[in-house]
Amino acid sequence: PAEAPAEPEPLPAPPVTNWTEAQIELHRRGFSCGSIDGVRGAQTAEAMKAFQRNEGLEPTGDLDKATREVLRLTAPAYLTHTFTAAELSRLEAVPDTWLGKSQQAELYYGTALEFVAERYRANPKLLRALNPDFNWDDILPGASVQVPAVDPFKTTLPVARIHIRLAEKVLEATDEWGRIVLHCPVSIARNVEKRPVGELKVIVVAPNPNYTFDPAVFPESAEGKELGRRLIIPPGPNNPVGLAWIGLDRPGYGMHGTPDPEKVGRTESHGCFRLANWDAVALLGLVKIGMPVLVEP
Repeated sequence: PAEAPAEPEPLPAPPVTNWTEAQIELHRRGFSCGSIDGVRGAQTAEAMKAFQRNEGLEPTGDLDKATREVLRLTAPAYLTHTFTAAELSRLEAVPDTWLGKSQQAELYYGTALEFVAERYRANPKLLRALNPDFNWDDILPGASVQVPAVDPFKTTLPVARIHIRLAEKVLEATDEWGRIVLHCPVSIARNVEKRPVGELKVIVVAPNPNYTFDPAVFPESAEGKELGRRLIIPPGPNNPVGLAWIGLDRPGYGMHGTPDPEKVGRTESHGCFRLANWDAVALLGLVKIGMPVLVEP
């Protein structure tokens, strides 16, 4: 009998061709550059340098020839998101006062654009550019938009410790040999004296937490002065600490999400280490109680 024809060799994965594709593939591999916008900004350059160090390449932060050989697309760069009735029914405007927030059942996404942007780690401007004729203010179930093809980051690689580098405003989870498992931008305290340097430890891991608003922590808040009491803010992506809280062994300090991913690494916090929600949730799946967190100048 004639031999069966040999299976054709699979085609090699295509290299990334632009910064949008590079950002998408970096996110897939655990190197978060903030929201995907197609621009080589400071956060994208830091994510690229971290990827290059892991791969033994010169950490230029550029999409150079050597990097293109290694950073290849593991799947198509874009996919279509189709809105469901369930997704649209949960959208609700987020109150702009602390008291209003405390009276909600949850602090879910306020708009469809916010929901899709966070789900696919995309800058809202990029989503509008990808879907120029789409009306984001009038959406019916079944409507579709093009989005970056990025799923929530998960890995089975073990993490030994967390490094936070204050000067670069980056957080990295590494294994026991120092290889980077997760890299992401982080906001740090506005006041230098509130930036703890040295070794801390994880003592609390809380998904989808609520938040206690304390006027004493926000002396600049006129509403807080008028209220004069604490409020419990319900969970949700628009909660002040977002979708994850990782408490540290220094009172009041932790690593957490935020409702404003575009501000991460660009504006400063009251003292905690603030991440985009997608990075905070990814980190939540990697840390354990007692894990060291090394805060470096």
